[in-house]
Amino acid sequence: MKKLAAVFIMGFVWVNSFAQQDPHFTQFFDNTLFINPAYAGSKDVLNITTLHREQWVGFDGRPISTTVSVHSPLRYKSIGVGVTYINDNVGPVKQNLFYGDVSYSLRFKNKSKLAFGVKGGLNLINIGSTSLNTTTEGDPNLIRNVRNLVNPNFGFGMYYYTPTWFIGASSPKLLEKSYDGSKTNMERRHYFAHVGGVITLNPDWKLRPISQIKFVPGAPISLDISAAGIYRDKFYIGALYRLQAAFGAFAQFQITDQFKVGFATDFGTQKIRNYNYGTFEVMLSYDFVFKNSGVRSPRYF
Repeated sequence: MKKLAAVFIMGFVWVNSFAQQDPHFTQFFDNTLFINPAYAGSKDVLNITTLHREQWVGFDGRPISTTVSVHSPLRYKSIGVGVTYINDNVGPVKQNLFYGDVSYSLRFKNKSKLAFGVKGGLNLINIGSTSLNTTTEGDPNLIRNVRNLVNPNFGFGMYYYTPTWFIGASSPKLLEKSYDGSKTNMERRHYFAHVGGVITLNPDWKLRPISQIKFVPGAPISLDISAAGIYRDKFYIGALYRLQAAFGAFAQFQITDQFKVGFATDFGTQKIRNYNYGTFEVMLSYDFVFKNSGVRSPRYF
């Protein structure tokens, strides 16, 4: 049964790798720069965040994704800059993405900001289709081996935020580039929208609901709905629902005013969940607060 499930999963991954290629995360709310360049500099400090996700633990070729993002406002604080690195492995497909981000913010009297951002970079792609065992010799549906293919791309985003809520939209990869020179196997354009906020319940507890929609032509709409309870701005405990895909749970700890660590797991809603050990994530985030940065209030997104 495990072998049959593995065949089904790898077939599913292979078919959908040309539609919904970008990885998703349970702790997506701490990885906003990955999808929206307008987020660059929004924390008002130099921030570095890394997320590592292993999906369907127990299967060879399972999806494994790691992102590292660094961003900061410049001295002229209406401008933010950032860099993002993504390492994504799904079966025979291995991708390394390197992107730079620039944002410009309009400030309003109610302490809100409207930011516009652009990102640009490249995707280094390697595909080892010969590593797959097939029942059809020379199967024409398989991509040929690809080694160090470089696909440049760029994206755009908008992000409106206040101290208590935000809303944003973006398309981080606008160009639809081929994996192998054909018109069939393409990097697909992704569209994102996200909204969320924080509600004070009492002096000790806050509630932070956040949702994100991802749309890729040729793939089902992906909807993530997350809610976290925040205790004294130090401890986050929450849950996630991914439409027709999974439930998730996460816990995060604000160890110091600058350093936060998080852990998450997914529970799939399909029968595949019976044949793997689950999905796990680890998140680390650090804010570099310098003497000239001033007093910094807690940030929840």
